[in-house]
Amino acid sequence: MKVKRAEKYGFCSGVRIADMKVKRFAAAGNTGAILGQVVHNERVVQEMEDLGVRTVEVLEAVSEPTIVFSAHGVPPSYHEQASALGLKILDTTCKFVYDIHWESKRALQAGHHLVFIGDPQHREVIGYTNDLDPASYHIVSTLHDVDAVDWSQFERVMVFYQTTLNAEDYETVVKAIEARGHDVRRGDTICYATKENQDAARALAMDASVGAIVVVGGKKSANTKHLWDICKDAKPSFLVQGADDLHAEWFHGVDTVGLTAGASTPDYVIDEVEEKLISFGERGQAAE
Repeated sequence: MKVKRAEKYGFCSGVRIADMKVKRFAAAGNTGAILGQVVHNERVVQEMEDLGVRTVEVLEAVSEPTIVFSAHGVPPSYHEQASALGLKILDTTCKFVYDIHWESKRALQAGHHLVFIGDPQHREVIGYTNDLDPASYHIVSTLHDVDAVDWSQFERVMVFYQTTLNAEDYETVVKAIEARGHDVRRGDTICYATKENQDAARALAMDASVGAIVVVGGKKSANTKHLWDICKDAKPSFLVQGADDLHAEWFHGVDTVGLTAGASTPDYVIDEVEEKLISFGERGQAAE
């Protein structure tokens, strides 16, 4: 059995930088706590724990001298709260996330009503909206969400996308807002790594030589789930956290397995999965 990797997969630059910053911080003998998972991958979280940088859910739970803000970003007020608690801050927020913070602030000051395409429970979206007046924004992801809003009441609207989403997948949603609003514009804050990974997953799913696909990533990773959604519509696809989740019976009769991974999946986890898949093929040959 052969393994064919997608052209683009795995760690994006923002996640890679966040991972590197925390590891350098720990290697220098510092102690701290991460507010939420530094990235949405259980292996990375455990790795951080082993380095002495634990995960907490609220700032008040931090007993260490430093709080780490994850790649997903936090509401601006969290920086003030951390300082008030006497905490040092290690900020690993992704550049693309910060771009949306800055651009949405400018749009609001210019009189735009803000629209965020995404999941209201995702930490990235909470970071954008937590400190805002609820009347100044909407979070939508479906045509039903769009139908629930009277867009004619807003003179100007600016649309932003959660970075783990591919803007093309929500084109009908944005076009529906544009058709009903007066002056609807789109913020230029696309995360190209997300789009490239998803486009590569589509190409892999359409590859006639690939009989099944494995998508590697964390349970809480939104971009990993989107990759799986893309692949499973085309052929048998399996979402796993690592090599231990694989089962040989999934691949009976499969000559080539496609392999891709979410933006928060470390390279070594992807390598482990590939090695396990190859071993399934070797066992099958031995049995013959």
